[in-house]
Amino acid sequence: MVARVTLTDYRGTVLLDTYVRPTQPVCDYRTAETGLQPHHLAEAPVFTDVQRQVASIIRDKILVGYALWEFLSVMGLSHPAINTRDTALFMSFRRTLGQKPSTMIPLETLVKHFMGREIGQNGDIPVERARAALDLFRSCEQTWEGIIATGAWPCALPPDEYRRCFT
Repeated sequence: MVARVTLTDYRGTVLLDTYVRPTQPVCDYRTAETGLQPHHLAEAPVFTDVQRQVASIIRDKILVGYALWEFLSVMGLSHPAINTRDTALFMSFRRTLGQKPSTMIPLETLVKHFMGREIGQNGDIPVERARAALDLFRSCEQTWEGIIATGAWPCALPPDEYRRCFT
């Protein structure tokens, strides 16, 4: 279930930031971490409307983010793998931090190490996370795209159970 969807463009300008009406009863809003309260979701758009809007925005775009398979899975969408730039899977980040290829490094750790800043200090703010992943990508975009231009792929693969999220 998804409570909020935030999409930004390449510069970090918000394209979509909406709550999503729950499809099931919510037992814990995790208000301390998310700031989410029942009134945020009560009049929010229904999931299928948000899903259509997201699909329209990301169609034919390069999708940049962190753990994109989680986003695509919860949204019930797929996206061409060649058009994804997932900072959770970028091998250069893992190598630089001396991690195994299979190690998932938290976004907060990547941002602290590579960007020299803290995120998540005021709770889980989706636009902050989106912009942080985008900043990470832009910091090494030439390297990333250069690897792709050679025909190689610079990322580890997402977990097998999420294969359906990529075409």
